[in-house]
Amino acid sequence: MSSTAAIAPEPGTPKTLDANRYATKKTIAQGMLDIALLTANASQLKYVLQAGSKHEFYSLMVGLISTSIVLQGVMGVLFLSLNLLRDCRLHQQSYRASALVINYIALALSVVVTALNLLISAFDPSLGHFLKGTDLA
Repeated sequence: MSSTAAIAPEPGTPKTLDANRYATKKTIAQGMLDIALLTANASQLKYVLQAGSKHEFYSLMVGLISTSIVLQGVMGVLFLSLNLLRDCRLHQQSYRASALVINYIALALSVVVTALNLLISAFDPSLGHFLKGTDLA
């Protein structure tokens, strides 16, 4: 069976999953979601800054959104360094230990960013205009 059989199987053979292609698509989709979250946070920050002190939770929202954006940037740097470690010398034990530490830190930051964005959503009164006309408003 050739290496292209997973992409275009021969007639009569069962179609198999190409793990590399799946991983690539998953990574691209995850990167797009990260960019969408960063864009949403920037848009929310712009809205809160334009509303100014008229915004009910101005200081809290600016702090939460700014922290989320900074942590997303730190996560991006961590993932880049993790990728560079993998490409360079992951087979060496010292680099493997460093990669595990970086991975755990990035995972913890991801949980913190998720929690921050839940808080941002909870304190954002601008979401009310999306809920008008529904039972939730």
